[in-house]
Amino acid sequence: MRLLIAYASLSGNTRDLARQVRGHCEAHGHAVTWLEAGLHALADAGDPRHDLYLLGSWTDNGGRTPAEMKQFIADLVAAVGKPANVAVFGTGETQWGEEYYCGAVRRIARFFDSPFPRLEIEQMPHGQRDALAIARWTDQVLAATGAAAHADPARRLA
Repeated sequence: MRLLIAYASLSGNTRDLARQVRGHCEAHGHAVTWLEAGLHALADAGDPRHDLYLLGSWTDNGGRTPAEMKQFIADLVAAVGKPANVAVFGTGETQWGEEYYCGAVRRIARFFDSPFPRLEIEQMPHGQRDALAIARWTDQVLAATGAAAHADPARRLA
């Protein structure tokens, strides 16, 4: 399956989260295109059509989506329309208030009417608990698309 992981990261926390999601997807044998919004354009992905889009973001002031992710989403919609298979992950800080925590994740998921659960990580992914949450979320998203089994049938174990 062709996956696009695109993310926006201010401090590197969301980048670290995206790396873990990417590693898990690649371990399942999927072809992953990797873009950092603001540094890469959608055009850098070649063909913008993918089977699954995994979008990650930090949350800006007042629970907002950062400008670079808004632009990436606008470019994606202009190129392929509003894709149905969009799963959203991100980082946030509850110290700014629960109503703002991972607000960008919630806004992006709502915009795409995402059928998938959201992955929200407090500040940065660290420790076994976060690693397990990331693995479970990624497995759940892949399973919902029918791609939970290894993408390369020759690597499946009997």
